[in-house]
Amino acid sequence: MSIDVRIATEDDLEKWNRHVSRSPQGTLCHELEALRVQAAHSDATLHPLIGFKGQEPVGLFPVFEISKKFVTTAFSPPPHLRVPYLGPAFLNMAKLKQRKRERRRQRFMDGCFEWIQEELAPKYGHVRTSTAFEDSRPFKWNQYDATPEYTYAVDITPETDELLMTFSSDARSNIRNTDEDDYEVTVGGDEDIRLIHEQVKNRYESQDISFGVPVEFILDLNDAAEDGAVRPYTLRVDDEFVGGILALEYGDRTGRWMGGVRTDTDVDVPTNDLLDWAIMDDGHERGLETYDLVGADTRRINRYKAKFNPELETYYSLEYGKWGMRQLASMYDSVK
Repeated sequence: MSIDVRIATEDDLEKWNRHVSRSPQGTLCHELEALRVQAAHSDATLHPLIGFKGQEPVGLFPVFEISKKFVTTAFSPPPHLRVPYLGPAFLNMAKLKQRKRERRRQRFMDGCFEWIQEELAPKYGHVRTSTAFEDSRPFKWNQYDATPEYTYAVDITPETDELLMTFSSDARSNIRNTDEDDYEVTVGGDEDIRLIHEQVKNRYESQDISFGVPVEFILDLNDAAEDGAVRPYTLRVDDEFVGGILALEYGDRTGRWMGGVRTDTDVDVPTNDLLDWAIMDDGHERGLETYDLVGADTRRINRYKAKFNPELETYYSLEYGKWGMRQLASMYDSVK
């Protein structure tokens, strides 16, 4: 039986988030409400593709169409918003044997590519998958170039003392030897989101790096999240904001989305060590399993992230289009 790929109907959309929660590749940003927020803030048209084998759903693929100056492009996720992962999310494949699983996955992806080509005919396309996406071959067989990307993930299931012992000596010292009376880490709301966003924006701009993520996008994503959450962790000294990290939480995983930049405040507190530890400790207490440090491709920053003894995980950047169009697609470079 073939795979039927179509734009999700109203009935499909009612079940969309349940499908996302069941998919190994599903993330907070795959949720329908989150997809609509992404479309609104990227001036894109959302095409929520879904595939069925008979009555059984086999995959989701949210595609964002952006047309400028008569040139159509296709993204997942859309550019500029620094959404860490999106791309296809597969369903009901775990129990299949390898041959049947590959065939079903390939047929679903072929159906998606056929729909994209027939309905959009994009001159350029870019997809960034989640870490649970393991096989880039369906994209390569459809004229996409596949580039492996990397992130670090910490297993936060061990008990506190056991987890701390896996960290580097300086990380352990910073966490254990900083007097808890000298600082306070809390999970806040909209005002803390604004503080973290402003600090990150200022830090990027001080290095002549564009940071175009509107704070309204983060606030809207936080309001729209159904099963996940945007959690702003902030560290204060004497009630003064020093630094923060926006964590994206979904399922059994939380991720270091934005923040953790160098602070300009003159305090004798290891701000980022304490923030990262607070997210891990909080996640452990609430039954989460993994802390994604979101990114392991920057040599300078990796030295810091590696001290938490993370595992290396892979995801993929997948790019479609002729050389000239790829040069014009520099708008996407800011999030690679």
